[in-house]
Amino acid sequence: MSDCGTRAISVIAFIGSVFSPWYRWSGRKDPENNVCINVATYGRGGRFTMTDRGRTALRQSEDTFTVGPSSLAWDGQTLTINVNEISGPPLISRVRGQIRVTPSAITDVELPLTPDGAHIWRPFAPVSDVEVDLDASGWKWSGHGYFDANFGTRALEEDFSFWTWGRFPAQKGATCFYDAVRLDGSELASAFHFTPDGQASEITLPPKQAVRRSLWAVKRETRGDEDCNPHQVMNMLDAPFYSRSMVRTVLDGEESIGVHEALDLRRFRSPLLKPMLAVRVPRRSGWTFKD
Repeated sequence: MSDCGTRAISVIAFIGSVFSPWYRWSGRKDPENNVCINVATYGRGGRFTMTDRGRTALRQSEDTFTVGPSSLAWDGQTLTINVNEISGPPLISRVRGQIRVTPSAITDVELPLTPDGAHIWRPFAPVSDVEVDLDASGWKWSGHGYFDANFGTRALEEDFSFWTWGRFPAQKGATCFYDAVRLDGSELASAFHFTPDGQASEITLPPKQAVRRSLWAVKRETRGDEDCNPHQVMNMLDAPFYSRSMVRTVLDGEESIGVHEALDLRRFRSPLLKPMLAVRVPRRSGWTFKD
């Protein structure tokens, strides 16, 4: 999120693109044949890019991850993301430039999302500085950000019906909430506070607070002080099964605007949804590196 609060960006690198209809239609047997660097920009002139690519587009090393024309590289201090993608409809254009994510520290936290560890959340750097420099008017800015990963050996919809996640900055770090309802009816409810030096502590969960449903009527809720009224301040990504937005809440008396996500996996399981997703997530199976 930009320091001025008017722009934001998200980048998700996938091996086995969990929200790709092409990966689902393939039977999810070959994750390296469905790879993607999903880039979305929010605010005036925002764009959405998510191209599903084949295994010839994938290159990996200990410190680099490349999918076709875009890449991530870690030098021990900063994650540098070079982007060169084409956005999907209705605004088709090139999204090109560089994003730099510099963590204040790296944590050692891992949270199993299911009892058998089939899904893991790894918040590498919940407190980070972000610099964005894209080839578009108004898209050179700095702000605060976050760097995490999710790992899984089963499809999300095989184990979950609904979840919400949120990361809220604070004067002394950042607080993250993970709430989920599993298909067996059990629930996950976790809250962590992270200090700038990477220390993590599990905290008492504030009460759940309802947030107005998204434009696609996806249910939303987050955490906040007893008398607060969390609400959306910017719509970032709105899909029939998924919502990402900037949400304002209050935690321990401190007002915070953070990124909030809600995912309805009951809707995502619908086969009727996959052709709709294919319009936003094109498949480009062939790729040849020039070097």
